[in-house]
Amino acid sequence: MLKVLSIVGTRPEAVKMAPVIRELERHGGRVRSRVCATAQHREMLDQVLSVFRVAPDYDLDLMSGARTTTQVASAALARLEPVIAAERPDWVLVQGDTTTVMAAAVAAYYAGVRVGHVEAGLRTHDPRQPFPEEGNRRVAGCLADLHFAPTERARDNLLRENVPADRVLVTGNPVVDALREMSEEAGGAGGACDPPELRELPPGRRIVLVTAHRRENFGAPLESICRALAELARRYEGDVRVVYLVHRNPHVWETAHRLLGRAEGVTLLPPADYLTLVRLLKRCHLVLTDSGGLQEEAPCLGKPLLVLRDKTERPEAVEAGCVKLVGTDEARIVEEASRLLDCRQTYARMSRPAYVYGDGHAARRIVDALLSYPG
Repeated sequence: MLKVLSIVGTRPEAVKMAPVIRELERHGGRVRSRVCATAQHREMLDQVLSVFRVAPDYDLDLMSGARTTTQVASAALARLEPVIAAERPDWVLVQGDTTTVMAAAVAAYYAGVRVGHVEAGLRTHDPRQPFPEEGNRRVAGCLADLHFAPTERARDNLLRENVPADRVLVTGNPVVDALREMSEEAGGAGGACDPPELRELPPGRRIVLVTAHRRENFGAPLESICRALAELARRYEGDVRVVYLVHRNPHVWETAHRLLGRAEGVTLLPPADYLTLVRLLKRCHLVLTDSGGLQEEAPCLGKPLLVLRDKTERPEAVEAGCVKLVGTDEARIVEEASRLLDCRQTYARMSRPAYVYGDGHAARRIVDALLSYPG
């Protein structure tokens, strides 16, 4: 019986780990699967786990006392130690680049437990962009025993860091598995299941879907993004609706509501559950984001995406022509978004579906690798 402990802390981790957890459960005769939620994102994590019908065996409620990144990391290490000691798993599975991932990899390493790193090998090669994610995934990469790389480029990054080739497996990204499942459940774009604010929009209104919450964009960069959104709403009044899903981090929430709360043509919504997000993705015309996950999801649905960052660890979609880096300069954002809103040819070139991050079978490959690992 293979014992696997999957540790998730944030919404993106839960989305990408849910297909893997469900695949582990399919092998109930050979695998004992346990799930630990650190709840680094309390509300948003719970939403995703509910949608995918994943019930954690442990809930550490990490943010009940921790506020700073250091406090979160310290609390995660302290609270994970007894969980790992009680379960004594053969593998600890982590996904991505959050503080939960880094702490879980360290805790497993200290306990002498093998670490499997899902979505391994992503790099910007700049420890400050994104921060602290670039550092977190490098730490996890140093400690992992198996690296589940989403793409060949991610695999090559790991090989250049002297990770043995037999410990790296290109699996695709399980976000594609999750998106395909939720896309079917979401049905057609729009309709009665939309949030009330969107059901009231006149038919034919083009939606520009926005998320912006990266730590490095706090302050002046986020203010520049908000001014660009206000200008786009003004310029395309009556045709375009800017829908901004505003992260609850106070730095983001205050800035967005101060600069856009009364802007015509702009709808500010709290973070959506994953099923609603998929519905919004299917309905929208264009995506503006500094998020990592949306850079993977939007191309699958043929939605052009502008990245509100200067660097990305996901260059595959940029090279495929469906994602473009535009940074946080107000004029640049308005210029690039306007080009997609005005020019049918430009839009058509960027709106071809591209499955550069997998074929929807990543979870199966990950679990097969765990089951066939020697020892």
